[in-house]
Amino acid sequence: MNEDNRQTAALPGADADQATPDSDSLVQTPSKSTRYGDEIIHEIEKIFPDAECELHHESPFQLLVAVVLSAQTTDAAVNKVTPALFAAYPNADAMSRAEPADLEPYIQTIGLYRTKAKNIAALARELEDKYQGQVPSNRKQLEALPGVGRKTANVVRSVAFDIPSFAVDTHVDRISKRLGLARPQDSVEKVEEKLKRKISRDLWNRAHHEMIFFGRYFCTARNPRCADCPFGRICRKEKLEAWKQAEKKRLKSQRDTNG
Repeated sequence: MNEDNRQTAALPGADADQATPDSDSLVQTPSKSTRYGDEIIHEIEKIFPDAECELHHESPFQLLVAVVLSAQTTDAAVNKVTPALFAAYPNADAMSRAEPADLEPYIQTIGLYRTKAKNIAALARELEDKYQGQVPSNRKQLEALPGVGRKTANVVRSVAFDIPSFAVDTHVDRISKRLGLARPQDSVEKVEEKLKRKISRDLWNRAHHEMIFFGRYFCTARNPRCADCPFGRICRKEKLEAWKQAEKKRLKSQRDTNG
């Protein structure tokens, strides 16, 4: 992307809570009906127009299992193990009859595989016992399943059932804070709350994937492509990193004090 394109795409700066565009914006000031977060998502979509869930699956059950397996592991690593796993245990009925020890050999190359084997075996049994082997779309019912937290529930609701949801993973969290949609100190729950307030509901599902792609392939944790980024004028990367360093020092000092 050349310098002229970057300037044309530049978005106004905004406070993390108020998100009010500056008057000298190089893009047209959005109308009152347009949310500031929407402007960011539209710019990201220009870079990743085909962003989608990268976990391979053929059913809501397989998606649920894949998302549980993806905790603290890359999607690419999960996609390497799930073909054989799903060939042997394609649905809740089949997996509900397996013991964790039966599942471990299929997933032993990913992190926390023993705990994950216990969780997917248990959630399969619970799906069979309570929901006739079907994955529920209700958030509370999903979060009550073994190994399923809010992020996993949001992904399943969004991808499997097309219910507007906003899953916040490490990429979405980082991008939200670098682009001023959330503050450095915000929890994952707070980031989700702010994104849902600042981005139109009808964009949530695709925005989630576009932010993941942007964080995974463009605005990476290390060596982001800052020279090509359309958000240079509003980026808070340096402020975010400064806050992280200060927080590390604060926590270290607190530990030293407490002995």
